[in-house]
Amino acid sequence: MSAGNYGMEQLIPIMNRMQDVFTQLGVSNNIDLPQIAVVGGQSAGKSSVLENFVGKDFLPRGSGIVTRRPLILQLINGPTEYGEFLHCKGQKFMDFLSIMKEIEDETDRVTGANKGISNLPINLRVYSPHVLNITLIDLPGLTKLAVGDQPTDIGDQIKDMIMTYICRETCLILAVTPANTDLATSDALQMAREADPEGHRTIGVLTKLDLMDEGTDAKDIMENKVIPLRRGYVAVVNRSQKDIVGKKDIKMANAAERKFFLSHPSYRHMADRCGTVFLQKQLNQQLTNHIRETLPSLRDKLQRQMLGLEKEVAQYKHFQPNDPSIKTKAMLQMIQHLQQDFERAIEGSGADGVNTMELSGGAKINRLFHERFPYEIVKMEIDEKVLRKEIAFAIRNIHGIRVGLFTPDMAFEAIVKTQIGRLREPSLKCIDLVVQELTNVVRAVTEKMQRYPRLREEAERIITTYIREKEQACKEQVMLLVDFQLAYMNTNHEDFIGFANASSDSQNAENTGKKLGKVTNQVIRKGYMAINNLGVMKGIGGSRSYWFVLSSESLSWYKDGEEKEKKFMLPLEQLKLRDLESSFMSRGHMFAIYNPEGRNVFKDFKTLDLSCEAQDDMDSWKASFLRAGVYPEKQTSEGTVGEGEEEGERRESVDPQLERQVETIRNLVDSYMKIVTTSCKDQVPKIIMFLMVNDAKAFINGELLAALYSTGDTQNMMEESADEALKREEMLRMYHACKEALNI
Repeated sequence: MSAGNYGMEQLIPIMNRMQDVFTQLGVSNNIDLPQIAVVGGQSAGKSSVLENFVGKDFLPRGSGIVTRRPLILQLINGPTEYGEFLHCKGQKFMDFLSIMKEIEDETDRVTGANKGISNLPINLRVYSPHVLNITLIDLPGLTKLAVGDQPTDIGDQIKDMIMTYICRETCLILAVTPANTDLATSDALQMAREADPEGHRTIGVLTKLDLMDEGTDAKDIMENKVIPLRRGYVAVVNRSQKDIVGKKDIKMANAAERKFFLSHPSYRHMADRCGTVFLQKQLNQQLTNHIRETLPSLRDKLQRQMLGLEKEVAQYKHFQPNDPSIKTKAMLQMIQHLQQDFERAIEGSGADGVNTMELSGGAKINRLFHERFPYEIVKMEIDEKVLRKEIAFAIRNIHGIRVGLFTPDMAFEAIVKTQIGRLREPSLKCIDLVVQELTNVVRAVTEKMQRYPRLREEAERIITTYIREKEQACKEQVMLLVDFQLAYMNTNHEDFIGFANASSDSQNAENTGKKLGKVTNQVIRKGYMAINNLGVMKGIGGSRSYWFVLSSESLSWYKDGEEKEKKFMLPLEQLKLRDLESSFMSRGHMFAIYNPEGRNVFKDFKTLDLSCEAQDDMDSWKASFLRAGVYPEKQTSEGTVGEGEEEGERRESVDPQLERQVETIRNLVDSYMKIVTTSCKDQVPKIIMFLMVNDAKAFINGELLAALYSTGDTQNMMEESADEALKREEMLRMYHACKEALNI
């Protein structure tokens, strides 16, 4: 019973050997081999069709779900009849009833006796002189209701399993449907249409034609007129349940099937294209052609996969996990990679593994130095009400009971010392944030050590402990820096305005001093932010994102980044900035722009509530607003400082001379604090870099290895994780499977 030439006939055995290679090596085969999947509802006659091919009863039968694991059935033309299971290699099953029992036992071994299902296939090879070379996968029958102890979603589980097979482009679909049911409601054809909408890979099989109502036939379906399939339909007549119980011989059943088609008036003209024998020939031919079409792309896939695995497998080929020399070499390599990764994370050298989602490592620390830290200082620095009150009290207390004629320099020194002392908090906060980022970097670079969990844990502990030690030294040095500033007031500094110029117009001083590098019409920042309060005021809720352009003079927003449709331009004059708590309508980080005099900022709105998705973005925007001269509000125990409160304070100080003295000291403090904060913004990052960041790099490069060896437990540190051992074995299996498949 041969079909086609010898070369073509060898294609199916080649695929069988490849299927065995992947199954035997336990590889999750993501190389899709050409195959035929048999799909149908329960009692559609799938088992009978397969048994008719072999001519023997060998598939389990019963009520409910009988096929509970995929059965990869390889039919091979040979001189003698016997079966072989891949899990019982070398054992020949000469009795087909013993094959049936082995299928039942092997199914129960994996799925249990509760009618559950499993994706793990059973590989059965049947040799017989009565078969053509075909490989079919018998899949569980489609069902909708759970029976007994089956899970309630058994129907969905079976559907998902079937779809994993038939959705592959290399899989032909044998859709088995009883002819005595409505074809439009056929479960098999519906699933086939989902996986193969064009019908290019589907072969229809009609069963139970002998059970159709009198006066009806399936002629139109078989002539491909009802639901057309490119590969057409083949009709078969299986044994009835009575025939199966009565042990009717399959050869006799095939003869009866042949007689049925020849004698039926609707089918006799197409009898040579009906029946089990024709179906077997058709499947052999179609599978052979299908393999021939897909073989070149299959070979390419295998070659690509093997080449992709070769580099990774090279280190495993002669790997002995318990060899001390290999452990030592692996440890040195791991530490070397850690050193390189830490260096790259901080210095930003190299393009491998660059984070494209957020700032990290050196870039994050840079932002802390040049955006977050200056912002915290400015936020701390500008507090007009408290500052003027402190100056007034200082002048009065220094004069005591007398009325002072001159502005006391001691008041200047007392106020400046108070202001300088407040620099400690933002400086220490900057150190804490840098430590946090360094710890994140260490955690990230040690992730590559997860193959050796104890080594990773120990390396992370040693480096983090060292950073914490350096953190303390760094904080002490920063505190010392502040103490240096407190120790001596250098009023001869070239940038200090001096007492002679201190009484000049304070407004000019404020305008020239507080705008950080402000240039007319300079664009400072662009990007997306969400406006949160406009939608709420309109009663529609939520927030809406716009494209914002911040310049030194104004804040504009557009519909999108093309900047064609401008929504509004807001002048920045006299505006302030304050933080907001995130609301239930906004998951981002929020802040508001407002006018301290209570005027409307935008149309009828007193504030413009803005939000950014990330904290880093918000910090960056706030630093940019500082450059544009929009400063944060100051919170005191009495509440927010407002213009009215300042006026009230001024009305309390009725002495014009005291007012002039306060203004003079205020200008002097402002001038001197600019010098101090400029120095602080320059020196603190340098101290952090020298004492912590650079020192941590030097420690990792020079002392980490010695610190690991000093623990005296390096051999235990280099014990592989269980996951890594499994990964290595899986990779080696996959590599050998690809290699062997290509040799076939």
